[in-house]
Parts: sequence; C-alpha cells; structure tokens
Amino acid sequence: MSELVLSVVLVSYNMAREIPRTLRSLSRTMQWGMDDTKYEILLVDNGSSEPVDYDLCRQIIPDIKILETDGQSSSPVDAINLGLSIATGELVGVFIDGARMASPGLLRQALDAAAPLCKPVIGTIAFHLGPDVQMKSVQAGYNQAVEDELLESCDWQSDGYRLFGISTLAASSSRGWFMVPKETNALFMRREHWTALGGYDPAFVTRGGGHANHDMWYRACHDTGSEVVMLLGEATFHQVHGGIATNASQSRSAAYIEEYRAIRGYAHKHPDVKPRFYGSLTTQSAQTMNTSIELYQKHAS
Repeated sequence: MSELVLSVVLVSYNMAREIPRTLRSLSRTMQWGMDDTKYEILLVDNGSSEPVDYDLCRQIIPDIKILETDGQSSSPVDAINLGLSIATGELVGVFIDGARMASPGLLRQALDAAAPLCKPVIGTIAFHLGPDVQMKSVQAGYNQAVEDELLESCDWQSDGYRLFGISTLAASSSRGWFMVPKETNALFMRREHWTALGGYDPAFVTRGGGHANHDMWYRACHDTGSEVVMLLGEATFHQVHGGIATNASQSRSAAYIEEYRAIRGYAHKHPDVKPRFYGSLTTQSAQTMNTSIELYQKHAS
C-alpha cells in the first residue's frame, strides 16, 4: 500500500509567540519518521492584530503555506474551512488552536494508523503546559514568562516527549489515555471525509468557535463507517496565550452550551464509540504531573 500524503491545518490568532514553537514541533527536525514523507503545513491567520513573523515561520518550515482570512469572524471555523479547501494531502489534520505543540511521533503515528483503514477518524488527548489546567494556573500566577522558563528548563527541542513532564491533562482529556475525550485538538481524517462532513460547521460563530471543535469530533466519530483511533503516547500541549476559552479569566461555558443547543437542538454529548488504540505509552507519557509541579514551583519561587 502506498504511503499517505499529509496536510496539517493550523489556525492562528494573535499567536506571534506561540506559532513558531508549534511549527518547530511539527517540523522535520522534530517529527520522527518523516524525513522521506511528503507533508505540508498550512498556517491560516484569522485576522491577527499582532501578526506572526512569517519570515521566521519560513525559516522553520521553508515550504509552509500561509493563508489569511479577512478577520471578520471571531470564530476560527471559516479559517479552518479555508485551510481544508486548500489542503492537498490524502490525510488532513486540523489544529483548531495553533498554540498547541505536538509530540514528536504525532504525524508518523497518524499516518501509520490511517494507512490500513478506509474511513479513519484519528485523535489524541490534550495537555496544558504548566502545573494545572490553565484556567486555574493563570489565576495562580502562571503566565508566558513562567512558561518560557519552564520550556527552556526541559530542553524540549532536544526531545519533544519531555513536554509530558511539564504538563497536565486538559479537562477535555481528564479521563486519560484509554477513554475517548470530549474533543481532540489534532483531528486527522481523509480529505474526502472532511468534504463529506462539510468541514467545521459555520453556524458556530461564538468568539473562539464555542464548541465547534467538540461538534466536529462528535460528528466525525459517529459518522457511518468511521473507524475511530486514539493515538497512545502522542498528544498536543497548549501554550498559555490569553486565549478565548482555555486562558479566559471568566468562563464562557454557558454561552458555548447555549449556542450548541441552539444549533443541534440538544446538549453536547461525549462521543459514545469504542475506539481502536494505536501506539504505545512510555513512562514519560504515562506519568502523573508530579514533575511539572516541582518544576513550576522551582521557577515560580
């Protein structure tokens, strides 16, 4: 069987600090097993007032495709769908939040897991950098400066799996490795499957997209014939950036729930599917957050 060609769509909004790290984590330098594999990264900026340094992006990934929206929508949905319309890969991955770094085997494992399947729906669990979920840690003083020191301390560029040691499970992934999460922040499907599902639903117009990502994951998991795969030992890691949902000082959950119910006619539900699992867990990826708490306390003192 011939190897799949991969596209990855990243959405950015005022992430000048975070996007270069995300791109580095997805580059050939850091993604193992991808040296001879054709893949493209599409960065879609959704009207940032503080744009990313595109020259720096091209230094990290020389053949990156950079797109811009008109910035009229505060939801990332249109930006994602623009990226999906341009993507040329047979397998297409979407990061709705460009501030999420990837573990080193994410792309290789997604490709390998998808290869034998007709209709793969591939996801990962998510982590937050820092000692706690960032909705809580930012209230206790965690910020970009602390995070910069934390990342430097673990030398993640030498081994991206060290990110597990300075992170905490995201709330959406709080049930751990062997359960289907509420959402995935790295969703991979064949291009024709994205097209058949119509991409992300443009009805989600709430700032930040509301539960558009939850909705996409649920629809994909429950689509007829979908073969859901959760990658073991691979994940995404959210950088603190003052985001709409993860780093908001006040929860917007009520507005998100209301919008979802208005669109779908019912409250959001956890996907009720039995996934396959692909990959393996190391001590590093399976460990608790004791290491991250110790590192955070060291750099916060």
